[in-house]
Amino acid sequence: MIKNLIFDFGKVLVDYDFEAFFKKHVPDEERRRNLSPILYNVELQQLLDREVKPFEEIMEEVVDKNKEFEHEIRIFMRLYPEIVTGEVPGMRKLLAQMKEEGYKLYGLTNWCSMVYSTMDRFEIFKLLEGEVISSELHLIKPEAAIYNSLFEKFHLNPQECVFTDDRPENIEGGKALGMDGIVFLNALQYERELRTILDSRNG
Repeated sequence: MIKNLIFDFGKVLVDYDFEAFFKKHVPDEERRRNLSPILYNVELQQLLDREVKPFEEIMEEVVDKNKEFEHEIRIFMRLYPEIVTGEVPGMRKLLAQMKEEGYKLYGLTNWCSMVYSTMDRFEIFKLLEGEVISSELHLIKPEAAIYNSLFEKFHLNPQECVFTDDRPENIEGGKALGMDGIVFLNALQYERELRTILDSRNG
């Protein structure tokens, strides 16, 4: 029986837009084109999500390697929370509905310690019973240890959970440990697939 719904944060509960951020703060198109791969790449994102070193220390190393873009990188550091543009349409209403139906709601996100400024800004996060954040544990999805940390922290049985994430590899990581999973596209698609799972498991 499904009792718990687990949510990724970025592109599931809240949206973010690196391109819009860079366009706003770096008006020169050529500089923006050269800066973007420095700041928006898998290696750096994983370093920030895992945060073995503090956010500021990681970013100072990026500055040291890219002195010609120091001004823009420091804008990125200072205004990082602006990358998040708002709640994903329909999700706050749906979470509130699922909570009213008796399901427990939890978060499981790859995000640096700057996530707390985002959580303070948006009401949707108040609907969660709790969350596990990668930078606190220095673990990232789809590593098994971060899912197991969620199960242990909140005493969850993975077979009683449905996890949604916008990245298929993270869904597969959860499925390998016994959770049902939904690759998130939008609120309507998520609810449709969720109801199918609930009907089959709880009917």
